[in-house]
Order: sequence, then structure tokens, then C-alpha cells
Amino acid sequence: METASVKVYPYRWVVLFVFAILNIVIQIHWVTFAPITGQAASFYQVTPLQIGMLSMIFMFVYVLVSIPASYIVDSYGIRKGIGLGALLVGIFGLMKGFYAESYIMVCVAQTGLAVAQPFILNSYTKLGAKWFPIDERATAAGIAALSQYMGIIVALAVTPYITASKGMEGMLMLYGIISLVGAAVFMIFVRDEPPTPPGKEAKERFLVLAGLKHLFKQRDMVLLLIMFFIGLGIFNAVTTWIEQILAPRGINPEQAGLIGGMMMVGGVIGAIILPVLSDKMRRRKPFMILTMVCIIPGLLGLTFAQTFTGLLVAGFILGFFIMSAGPIGFQYGAEVSYPAPESTSQGMILWVGQISGIIFIFGMDMFRSVETGSMRPFMLVFAALMVLNVVIATRMRESRMITQS
Repeated sequence: METASVKVYPYRWVVLFVFAILNIVIQIHWVTFAPITGQAASFYQVTPLQIGMLSMIFMFVYVLVSIPASYIVDSYGIRKGIGLGALLVGIFGLMKGFYAESYIMVCVAQTGLAVAQPFILNSYTKLGAKWFPIDERATAAGIAALSQYMGIIVALAVTPYITASKGMEGMLMLYGIISLVGAAVFMIFVRDEPPTPPGKEAKERFLVLAGLKHLFKQRDMVLLLIMFFIGLGIFNAVTTWIEQILAPRGINPEQAGLIGGMMMVGGVIGAIILPVLSDKMRRRKPFMILTMVCIIPGLLGLTFAQTFTGLLVAGFILGFFIMSAGPIGFQYGAEVSYPAPESTSQGMILWVGQISGIIFIFGMDMFRSVETGSMRPFMLVFAALMVLNVVIATRMRESRMITQS
């Protein structure tokens, strides 16, 4: 695709591909122990909560590191910024394999990997702005999000089988080798930017701190942050407590895992379809309204459905819409907050979602039914909050950058 002054390069797909590989690797490390919690607790002679903390570390560290990571990516570019995250992935992924028998050393390695995560997660829209034209950027963000979901699915589906055949040490060493290879591939093939820019955006970029101030002066960006505070927090809480949400209705852990997997499958399909349609139609607002509306029946299904089949359907619906809202919202935020740096806007969206996720996770545990363990009251609160999100989405204005490009 070429105009008189703008050219895009096929190599953009190579850059996106190697970034996707790195994203898959970091997500594998995030949820490595989720499907083998009991086995890992027995291996390390710790409680299941201590194993759960190996995943929760990522959320706590993200809150602290997100803004510095965005600053580094925006100040030093994709190769150095995301490359620092890739270096940490290679080092600490391999460290986790070498010291697989020690819970303390695994915690240290997991913390190092958690530091790497925001350098990767905050860069979807930055990479898109550097390499892709405006009418492909939601698609690029969707592919990046797709790789994130694929990493989660791979970890949940494959980890138990690798552990069964190779043991805990063998499984962690294999993931360590994959981490080193993924980091090396990224550093070999990534390029910071193409020879000429892919779009005509002419405004000089703000620096990170000025960009943060600019973000909070933009009405639509503030509304988007509120919407993601609710939506992303709900996603983090529901995925964390999926087994406990369903257990009072007689759903066993294996079935709960399949329902959670169906959410991820729905998210993968949604991330393939909706961002592409958003780019083709050159509209963001209708898709954000659509996703917010359709999340509600998915939540209500998980809250009230009594059959395994009904819960699978509800999980698919919830995953399809809540996970496809992410890349569209990230790109919308980058557009309405321009000329703030893209990784700053995306980092703030993810940051508020991590804060709310922590609040919602502990809130759901605190207010579960003493008699039955049911989390239904909090799920109804989530459904009510999503109604508020629908109202917020209707109040947003369409992105001028996509409609006028």
C-alpha cells in the first residue's frame, strides 16, 4: 500500500510475528503453575495460596513497573525498550529452569519475569504506530492480543502433560530454553522502525510525563480508563476465581478448566474478527458499545447457568467479547490521546485494570457466602457495573484519527 508520501513495508509482519512469539512466552510463564497448583504445592511443600502467588506476582509488579516501562519504551524505542523485556525473559526464564527445585529461587525468577511483562504488554499500540498504517493498527493490536491468549491456552493445556512426562524440573527447563530462544529470535529480527513512517501523523510526540498529563485532560480517554477499570478488572477476577465461581453448582476442577479454556477460545476468535472489522469499517465506538453490551449475558450465564453445556456457552460469549474489547480499546486510546506516546496510553489502560483486578479478586474472596462459598452476589455486582460501562461507551466520541485517515 503506497501513497505519494506514505509507504508501508512487508517487514512489518515479521516484526509483529517475533513480538507475538515473545508475548506467547511471557504469558506461558504467567500461568505456568495455574493448571498444576496442587502438584506444585506438593512438590515445593508449600500451600496452594503460595503457588497462586507465583501468578499474582505479575499483577503486583505490573502496578509498580508499568509507568517506568512505558517511559523506557517511548524514550528508547522498540528494539531497546521491548528488547530489555526480552533480555529479562531469556535470563529469568532460564534461571527458573536451572533452579526449578527451589521455591524461593522460582519466586525470584518469577519476579524478574514479572518485571519484563510491562515492557511487552504496554507496546502493542507503539509497535502498531511505528510499523502499520492507521487502518491496520487495530488488526495489529488484535494479533498481539491473540498471541497473549494463545500463550495462556498453551500453558493451561500443555503444562500438565509436560510435567507428567518430564517432571517439574524438566517442564521448567523446557520453558526456560523456549524463553531463551524466543528472546534471541526477537532481538535478531526486530527493527525499531521502517525507513519511512507508515502514516501522516505530524504532531511532535509528548514526552512520557507530559503525555500522562495530556491523557487526563482528554475526556474520552478518561471515560476509556473508567471503562477498563471495570472491564479489565472483572476479566482478571473472573479468570482467577473461575473454579470457585462454579464449584457451588457441582462443577469439578476439570470442567471448570474447560470452561475457562472456552473463554480463551472465544477470546482468540473475537480478537481475530472484531479488530479487523473495526479497521475495515473505520469505526471504534460501535464495537466498544457492542462488546460492553454482549459481555453482560456472558456474565449472567456464568452466574446462573446450571448445566455444563450452558456454562461452556456462557464462557465462550464472555471471552469473545471481553477479550476482543482489549485491542480495540487500546487502539482507540492511542488515537484519542495522540500525541501522547502510545505505550503510555496503553500502559495506563492496563495499569487501572491491574489495580481493579487486585481489588475485585480480594473482594470476591472476602464477600463469598460463608455457607456455600457462592460468589453469585459479586457476579451480580459485575453485571451491574457492565451496564454502567454500556452507558460510558455510548458517551464516547468516535476517533477522528480513524474516520479522517
